[in-house]
Amino acid sequence: MSNNQDPAFWAAAGRHLIRYGGSFDPAIIERARGSFVFDADDRPILDFTSGQMSALVGHSHPRIVATVQRQMEKVAHLFSGMLSRPVVDLAERLAALAPGLDRVMLLSTGAESNEAAIRMAKLVTGRHEIVAFSKSWHGMTGAASSATYSAGRKGYGPAMAGSLTIPAPNTFRPRFRHGNGSLDWKTELDDAFALIDSQSTGSLAAFIAEPILSSGGLLELPQGYLAALMEKCRERGMLLILDEAQTGIGRTGTMFAFQRDGVTPDILTLSKTIGAGLPLSAVMTTTEIEEAAHEKGFLFYTTHVSDPLPAAVGLAVLDVVAEEGLVERARHIGGELFDGLSQLKQRFDCVGDVRGRGLMLGVEIVKPGESRSADHELGSRIAAEAFRRGLSMNIVKLPGMGGVFRIAPPLTISEEEIELGLRIITQSIESALAIEAALPLGASRQDVAAE
Repeated sequence: MSNNQDPAFWAAAGRHLIRYGGSFDPAIIERARGSFVFDADDRPILDFTSGQMSALVGHSHPRIVATVQRQMEKVAHLFSGMLSRPVVDLAERLAALAPGLDRVMLLSTGAESNEAAIRMAKLVTGRHEIVAFSKSWHGMTGAASSATYSAGRKGYGPAMAGSLTIPAPNTFRPRFRHGNGSLDWKTELDDAFALIDSQSTGSLAAFIAEPILSSGGLLELPQGYLAALMEKCRERGMLLILDEAQTGIGRTGTMFAFQRDGVTPDILTLSKTIGAGLPLSAVMTTTEIEEAAHEKGFLFYTTHVSDPLPAAVGLAVLDVVAEEGLVERARHIGGELFDGLSQLKQRFDCVGDVRGRGLMLGVEIVKPGESRSADHELGSRIAAEAFRRGLSMNIVKLPGMGGVFRIAPPLTISEEEIELGLRIITQSIESALAIEAALPLGASRQDVAAE
């Protein structure tokens, strides 16, 4: 029997864990190293989503391990009113990477950083309405969850007053089209803000956006969209908040995704990629906005604000990214991965679209035929088959979307590991399609699964 089938482990998990979304993978993970996690049988599983998109420099990177050990011996946590060198050093380093965003606050999670950003925007503008994309994910707390539209809105009562949304641009399924069928995002954006203006009470504070909507199905904002969005905000006296939880620190082939477009937001939030798997996030803004917020009594006092341990890890992450040339590597090896996935699109009709930037890519699984409609079941089957073969891929299953694989391996991944991942994906699609073809006439996939 596999050690992953440990009955005592799964019985304890069933008795004591609160289920928080989806189902658990059928493996007990004992350790992780580089691009792999290892289960209870010591089987290597190639991690194509960097944990929860956070193991930017791979699992258990020696520099990160040494930093944690060293900093733990010095000081890990302090009273929130105390400062340490790692905190100030990391703030200085981040500010140098994003000219104009000179003020930094270090927190724990992405949701927490978005809470702080939204709170700051409301205070500085004196307004309360927050606009976000219809496929967004900004967190599961208060204001962040109110600005999250991809999932989790039903059953929890009213969202925060002033929560407004516009459609997310989707080049694969455009709502507004040019004559050649391509996305007419300018007309879509104009139409969206006409609706916002008709709904607003005149208290628009900010727009919060991901440059690539990850949980929404890896939807990338088209080139030029961000600048146009900034202009819409300026016309209305709104601030622009960019949530780069997953796109920041080199993953898309630039240090921050917004740099491709030459647009600097009013407030930038970072998390996931800056902490190498530890809880670290940041809010960055201009001197002008920070001083205005301070003058108005900005309050965001939390237990782990400015903690030295995660700050030291953040510094180590930036060191590794710089010394190992990982921004350029994401651009280069991400191009190789994109080409490999695009070949799958040419080979398999169920691969509807390949999109994204650098090492943040999406593969959308669709049903054959003219409609190219979502195929959640086939996507789930491919994911399960890939995991069985030693590849972990996260799949987004949302209403109106196909099964979209979010592929975001560590930036340290090797060419050989990329080739291994592509090979397993190919085999998994072939296997899933073979099972599909073998279904008895009139039988559903659920019938076969039940048997």
